[in-house]
Amino acid sequence: MGQRIDIKHLNIYYGSFLAVEDVNLEIQANKVTAFIGPSGCGKSTVLRTLDRMHELTPGAHCTGEVLLEGQNLYGKDVDPVAVRRDVGMVFQRPNPFPTMSIRQNVLAGVTLNNRRIAKSDADDLVEWALRGANLWNEVKDRLDVPGIGLSGGQQQRLCIARAVAVHPQVLLMDEPCSALDPISTLAVEDLINELKQDYTIVIVTHNMQQAARIADYTAFFNLQAVGKPGHLEYFADTTTMFNNPQNVEAERYVSGHFG
Repeated sequence: MGQRIDIKHLNIYYGSFLAVEDVNLEIQANKVTAFIGPSGCGKSTVLRTLDRMHELTPGAHCTGEVLLEGQNLYGKDVDPVAVRRDVGMVFQRPNPFPTMSIRQNVLAGVTLNNRRIAKSDADDLVEWALRGANLWNEVKDRLDVPGIGLSGGQQQRLCIARAVAVHPQVLLMDEPCSALDPISTLAVEDLINELKQDYTIVIVTHNMQQAARIADYTAFFNLQAVGKPGHLEYFADTTTMFNNPQNVEAERYVSGHFG
C-alpha cells in the first residue's frame, strides 16, 4: 500500500538562492496528487525533494521536513539510497537503459541495490512488474530484445515497470506524458489510475486536462515575482480546483488566462 507524505515548512535552495519557499502540504496515501503551475515555479524542484534526488545537483539543499508515514526523510541517520527505494521516480522522457534488454531493464533496480535473486524469482518479478505496467502482453515474447527498441509509450511503461519492481511506497512522475502521442498518453493515464490502488502517486504536469482527468488532489505552485522564490499558492481536491477554486491566481491559471 502507498504511504502518506507530509511536507512541513520546506525551503529549497540552490547554493544561497532560495528557489522554493515554505511549502506545507499533505499528500494522501493511494491517491494521485498533481503539481501544476507556470514554468519555473518549483513544481519539479519540490517533486525531486520527495526522494532526495535534488541533492544530486551540486549546492542543492533544503530545510524543513518531508515525512513519509511520520519518518523524516531528511533525518541525520536516513540513507538517501534507501529513500529512493521507497520513493520511485519516472522522468519526463522515457529512459530505458540502452544496452539492456527489456528483462534487464525491469531488474535494473534490484541489481543496483545488490539484491540476490533466484532466476525463477526474477522471472516472476519481471512478469509481475510488466503486468503492473500493462506491458506484459505486448513484450512477453521478446524480453531479451533491447528496451530502447520499444515505442515511446512502451518505453515509458517499461520505466514504470522498472520503478515498481523494487516495491516502492510512492511513485513520482515528472511530466511522464509530455513526450508521448495521445494514444500512448491515454495508456499511461489509465495505468496511473490502476497503480494508485497500490501506490501513492505524485505527478507534475503542464496539461490541465490531464490533471483534471487523473488527479484526486491538485497543488498549484506560482511565482511571487521574477527572481523571487516559487511557492505553493493553492491546494484543493481536483474538482474544486477546476470548477470552483477559492484562489484568484489558481482560477486564472486553470482557465487559461495566465501562464
